[in-house]
Amino acid sequence: MMIYQKTLRNSIRCTGVGVHSGNLVNMTLKPAAAGSGIVFRRTDVAAEIADIPARFDTVSELVMCTTVKNEANVKVATIEHLMAAFSGTGVDNAIVELDGPEVPVMDGSSAPFVFLIECADIVDQALPRKYIKVLKEIEVTEGDAVAVLSPGDNISVAFEIDFENKRIGKQQCSFNMRNGTFKNELSRARTFGFLSELEQLKEMGLAKGGSLENAIVLSGQEILNEEGLRYDDEFVRHKALDAIGDLYLAGAPIIGQFQGYRSGHALNNKLLHAFLSDSEAWCYTTEAPVRVSNVGGAHWSTQQAAAPITA
Repeated sequence: MMIYQKTLRNSIRCTGVGVHSGNLVNMTLKPAAAGSGIVFRRTDVAAEIADIPARFDTVSELVMCTTVKNEANVKVATIEHLMAAFSGTGVDNAIVELDGPEVPVMDGSSAPFVFLIECADIVDQALPRKYIKVLKEIEVTEGDAVAVLSPGDNISVAFEIDFENKRIGKQQCSFNMRNGTFKNELSRARTFGFLSELEQLKEMGLAKGGSLENAIVLSGQEILNEEGLRYDDEFVRHKALDAIGDLYLAGAPIIGQFQGYRSGHALNNKLLHAFLSDSEAWCYTTEAPVRVSNVGGAHWSTQQAAAPITA
């Protein structure tokens, strides 16, 4: 079954706070040509150094978020929730314009980005979609954290966390990324943190924009957000969401099974480096995953199935 690459039909703009910088950021999502991938573009720097490809090998920093940079040392941080939304809605090619060095955090989940993508609409392009198929298992570890990619017939993610904090404790989740799975089961899961760590993070130049509006905040075992949790296991679902965003930096959807145990951005990126550096571990294919008519989380418009177009 042939699936075509996708981009946005229209541009769409939003403004939000950077969770680490605390500054307001204007962001515009734009259509991009087939085969170009996801590209971040800084509008506050000279045009010749403004573009940063969203790839695993342009990742520069992995403390509390995923950051990419180009050869001119121009950076964009906190890209993982937006990358997860692109992955979950099946968008292959897009330009992300920003007038600052960080993607706005919005509500701490991917749901606002899914909403923006749906409003912009998604269209087919003239090239077939390219997948990366896992051929053999690759595992990386760091301390007691583990991340694994193994062969499989569809795109799936499984995650397990184990926190000393009893309000979180041990949680597990597992999802096949079929139509609607990302949007319905994962996109609304928010990032989380502990009030006791806030001052330390701010001293490190992080979490300056963090608030109850864009994160689940725990004080001891108490959740400070008035509305409580969106899912009973929102914590582990958000870690799975992060992994989906980090894995999309491979440059194409990965057909296989991802399993993470206490993994984070750094280990997810380490896994991609180990996986993609082993030529026997993977291959490109244009054959879509089995049992998946189209990989995406958005409610597709009636135009989605029309004849392919170029951006």
